[in-house]
Amino acid sequence: MPEARLKSQVIIQSTIRRASMRGVAATVVRRGDPDAGAIYVILNRGREVGCTVLAPTRDYDRDLTWWRAATGEDPVSEADAEAYLERERRVDPDLWVLEIEDRDGWNPFEEEA
Repeated sequence: MPEARLKSQVIIQSTIRRASMRGVAATVVRRGDPDAGAIYVILNRGREVGCTVLAPTRDYDRDLTWWRAATGEDPVSEADAEAYLERERRVDPDLWVLEIEDRDGWNPFEEEA
């Protein structure tokens, strides 16, 4: 039997708290379903570098989630990141969008909990 998963809102709150402890700005851009909404993350490295949108990818056979660069390996403009997320929102209106503003591109989901 798979382990119980944390609610989306709890994951968002925890991530914002961890960002705050690092001195990194984290903002909820869009609220989704508090229990099971998919979470997308905009890693915003500033106007000069650009953004990367991280999307969750789930392996149900092994009960694992990992994060992929949905907008590709190279950063994109904020407008391109927002356009990508708007397309995703049309498919899944319950999704969350969390923006992390950090020039170093800190990804909160690559760290050990």
